[in-house]
Amino acid sequence: MMDQLERSLQLLDESTVKSKRGLLRSKDVLRPLQHQQQQYERLSRSVLNDSSLGIPLDSVQDISAFRSFDDASSISTSVLSLAAGSTAGNAKEITKRLCVQFLEVVNQHDHEANVFDTLEELVETLELTLTEMDTNARQLQSVGRERRLQAEEMWLHAERETWKLMCCLYRDRTETQRQDSEMDDLPLVNSERTIIEHLYEANANLREYQLIVDWLEQMAQRENKLQAGCYTNRTVAWENTLHQLLEIGQTAFGSGRPIVKSLDPDAPIREKRPLHDLDAEDQARLSRDIFLELRQGRLDVAQSKCEHCGQAWKAAILEGWKLHHDPNYGSETATTLTRTAIEGNPRRDLWKKFAWKMAESRLLDPYTKASIGSLCGHLEAMLELLSEHTWTDMLWGYLKVQIDIRVESEIRSHCIKSYLPMPDRYWSWKMSLEQIFDELEAHRNARISLTAKDVDKVIQKYLILDDIPQLMRIVDGWIGGTADVVLSPPMLRFLAHFVIFTRQIGKPFQEEIGDRVIKRYVEYLISLGDPALVAFYTSSLPSDMQLLLYSNFLETITEKIDRKRALEEANGFGLDVPTITVYTVEKYRALEPEDAPEPMAAAGELSALDNQKISSLEWLTFYPAQRGELLWQANALIRYFLAKRSIEAARKTFAVVPSDTMEQIYTHYGSKDDIPWREEVSIREYLCHQSYLAALDSYNDWTVLFYNNRPKPPPAMKVSNFTERVTSEHREQAYRNELSIWEHRLGEATNRTHDLLYNILMFPEDGWLVDADPKPDVSFEQEEDWQHRVVQMESLRKLCIPEVVLLLHQLHTLTERHSDNLVLADVLCSESRKLYSVFAKHKLAETLTKIAESSLALMNTRSDPFVGDAVKK
Repeated sequence: MMDQLERSLQLLDESTVKSKRGLLRSKDVLRPLQHQQQQYERLSRSVLNDSSLGIPLDSVQDISAFRSFDDASSISTSVLSLAAGSTAGNAKEITKRLCVQFLEVVNQHDHEANVFDTLEELVETLELTLTEMDTNARQLQSVGRERRLQAEEMWLHAERETWKLMCCLYRDRTETQRQDSEMDDLPLVNSERTIIEHLYEANANLREYQLIVDWLEQMAQRENKLQAGCYTNRTVAWENTLHQLLEIGQTAFGSGRPIVKSLDPDAPIREKRPLHDLDAEDQARLSRDIFLELRQGRLDVAQSKCEHCGQAWKAAILEGWKLHHDPNYGSETATTLTRTAIEGNPRRDLWKKFAWKMAESRLLDPYTKASIGSLCGHLEAMLELLSEHTWTDMLWGYLKVQIDIRVESEIRSHCIKSYLPMPDRYWSWKMSLEQIFDELEAHRNARISLTAKDVDKVIQKYLILDDIPQLMRIVDGWIGGTADVVLSPPMLRFLAHFVIFTRQIGKPFQEEIGDRVIKRYVEYLISLGDPALVAFYTSSLPSDMQLLLYSNFLETITEKIDRKRALEEANGFGLDVPTITVYTVEKYRALEPEDAPEPMAAAGELSALDNQKISSLEWLTFYPAQRGELLWQANALIRYFLAKRSIEAARKTFAVVPSDTMEQIYTHYGSKDDIPWREEVSIREYLCHQSYLAALDSYNDWTVLFYNNRPKPPPAMKVSNFTERVTSEHREQAYRNELSIWEHRLGEATNRTHDLLYNILMFPEDGWLVDADPKPDVSFEQEEDWQHRVVQMESLRKLCIPEVVLLLHQLHTLTERHSDNLVLADVLCSESRKLYSVFAKHKLAETLTKIAESSLALMNTRSDPFVGDAVKK
């Protein structure tokens, strides 16, 4: 039997048998999965769970393996959702780094033709990250302690597997399925392998089933630390039983109960006697190991372990399900000398019938029954064992049976041979994918039913069902908070890239839901502060969302160099930078203090809100084309501060505008004649504010000079000798010199302040804060802004011009230039400018009364109380 098995194994040719599991399909379909398996082998691990629950066959990927069942009330809807805060110390840095790395990958392969290259690079990125995390964690943990995964790492494992599933499924759906309609029907043939090859090429659903099984098996692969040599020699089976039978009474560690008398494979069942206790233990471990290898899709490894343990009959049993193919049948070139070996099992139906009986036998252990059941399509034998394992194990069991049923049905329909009938229960387990997932969600084991509601499992479910619209509706519930799921940043990163991927492959779904997903991800990226990340993902949203989100991001930036980079990144990714910056500035301008009073600012200091309003203008200073908008917004903010009588804030606002702004505007439009009317009135208003602030600054300087810098006369002192008289005269002379200098400086300051204040009253053309030309026709959206501007300018004229008149009167009065006050009265009453119209009646009366006092002062000094033409000039 051993020689026959070895010859059979030598006949297996990978170039002709396209599947290790015998269910054959195109190598092109399996190529991405082979690449995934190579990556798995680099990162394979062995994670075993509590023996009372069995071995979790994919405990790293299936997060349900880490659930706690100590208290039923503590079972969460989603461990992934609630474990976002319990991550390793460097989890935030890793999350941020992955965001940057994902951006680099997506931005590098932005063309639809490279979409699957993008997915493979994303998987590779996650592989490298997980390897690094595992290495770092193992270096920090104590020797001998079990390696436990943190929530972040658990999600990254699940995310990696989800990307792999998407890659293999949608590569097949978008590339391979295009050829399905071109396949011809297969006539009756003699080769089972040929029938199934045609089936896999023609049937997209079955091909997807196999891809999913391959994915589940690769996900279950771990480093198997249970070597066969640990419990038996290579060529002798049941060595302890054999030794006790050969050396009766001389065995040091004999069995304490009667054991079998024969050593054929059926002896324990036929004689109803056990093996030696040590052999029974080894046999149980071998059975468990065989099933573990089959669960991982490694049939060849399972057969090797059977041979290694001296149980070649077990390896032969695992061989019997393979598809029969006689390459000599119907071959024109086949001769006696060139006869090719037959592949597979010619009596596969007979093997399958007896395998079915083995799977139903109560005398075999659960692992042996499950192993046989996975090869012959006996679902109950697998569920008996897998029900205590995980969601992915159960899904694997169901899909293995579905593939087996469809393959068996196809063979019996297209093969010219006659087959032994299968039991009716075999065919009754045919189910759709929807029915399988319903079974898993309603499973009696809470581990499995709750896992079905995890974020990653829900996503994988609808990827398998190819129901993207329903998945997006569920995701919308997660985003909107209607579901009991809290999405962590890594989950948001995955969902955002999932939306990008589905758009690239042209899968239809609700675009507004995809926009909301990316919006949530961008809101997280804003907290990271990387403008490249925010700009790239914002650019994939509609223009209204782009405006709101990127404006929110700009609000978080305060440093000039960072602001410049943020605008450069936005411009590089195609965002409407002018609209976004204007919107940001106007949003700041519209902010009002909250109901709670702000802390009182010290004299001359600005509130935090005022500083934010002023600082926002800097967004309009980076591009010369926006200098006109800068003037418009700065003028509006200055009007706001002047109305509040916050002169210091107005000064700071004015200082934000670069000195070369008007020159840049002229350069941008070519000449003064080509400047739009909006920019023209902005320049005029800017000059009005400049003259007003310069006048106030000059008056403040004059006030300091007049009141604080006047030299004080030396104190009087008694002169009793020559020395004291000389000292006194020297002090008097020094005082007179300082006084003369002060009077000269005061005269210059008075003249300068007088001129600057008069510049406001005598502003060219129609006057200060008055547009020279009538307002042109503007759009409906701009009409409200223009109306507000006209009202604000008129209010400022009524506020500031009377103030300037009073300042001039005080300046003239304190310096005893009363004649200038009479000239001021003449200016107020002039019909050319009608400055008197901006005064309230009582204010005008008070002002004229004060000016009349100057006339009385002139009369008291015997001067001309009236204003002559010479004085006016």
